[in-house]
Amino acid sequence: MPALFDQPVAIGPYRLPNPVFVAPMAGVTDRPFRLLCRELGAGHAVSEMAASNPRLWATIKTARRLNHEGEPGPRAVQIAGADPAMMAEAARFNVERGAQIIDINMGCPAKKVCNVMAGSALMADEDLAARLIEAVVAAVSVPVTLKMRTGPDRSRRNALAIARRAEQAGVKLVTIHGRTRADAYLGQAEYDTIAQVKAALSIPVVANGDIDSPEKALQVLRHTGADAVMIGRAAQGNPWLPGQIAHYLKTGTHLAPPPLQAQGRLLLRHLRDHHAFYGEYTGVRSARKHVAWYLESQARADAGVQAFIDDFYRIEDSATQLRVLAAHYGLPDPALERLAA
Repeated sequence: MPALFDQPVAIGPYRLPNPVFVAPMAGVTDRPFRLLCRELGAGHAVSEMAASNPRLWATIKTARRLNHEGEPGPRAVQIAGADPAMMAEAARFNVERGAQIIDINMGCPAKKVCNVMAGSALMADEDLAARLIEAVVAAVSVPVTLKMRTGPDRSRRNALAIARRAEQAGVKLVTIHGRTRADAYLGQAEYDTIAQVKAALSIPVVANGDIDSPEKALQVLRHTGADAVMIGRAAQGNPWLPGQIAHYLKTGTHLAPPPLQAQGRLLLRHLRDHHAFYGEYTGVRSARKHVAWYLESQARADAGVQAFIDDFYRIEDSATQLRVLAAHYGLPDPALERLAA
């Protein structure tokens, strides 16, 4: 069967292996998750949002978000803020620490971000948004990308105006989530605005929002004319989904998800990396949501799995988390495997 969509995507000098990206999601797309998604076929993965405020750079949370050890290029870091000079300094700070692409966040609808006029709140002030973009582009020699929404609210979908100013400023790629700031994650994404932006720009445009299957990805690409798709919440607990979508777009055939025990092995490896990255206390607690996502489809079919998830949330140490998950998937006890090795 011929390829359905097989055009290359580049961000500045970086030619990406396929047009399926993983969205930056706070508390989700940390280094262990990005590495796994890319290993399983994602063409690109952007880091969690990093604060532009220098007072936060020394915090443990920010230090982890800036940790790219062992991560293949191109390494993309998303920064958020509302002050052009501060954002420029944040861009330089991240490039000095290994970022090869800087992504500007104008898409986050979270109140704690928008209340300081960062994230999608910036779209309400087009002149400030443009000054901020210009400052970041001028500050670094690496490519700068922009992620935004369709506008502040449905009465003012101004993504096209901001995208045009971003392209004029030197931004190399624009990603648009098909909702307004006011929509948050309610309702369904709309793609007409993305199509309008793509028709007007010469730089790559990426479509984002409610893309949760290979068929939906192809539908959105054809409707919008976009150069790539970005997968967000649908990748939570499904790190193989971006690779499945990329395979479908390239070959026109479906790539089956890993068998259940293979999923279990991936989850155990993910958790080992997660525990090592965060340390015992934080790693155990932040791993719980990932496990719930991995098991979500099982829980819909079997109430006993939901009970298992509820019990899992009470586990207080990493070794027990790994052991009970191995048992759930019918895999050998991880501790015994290490002894045998």
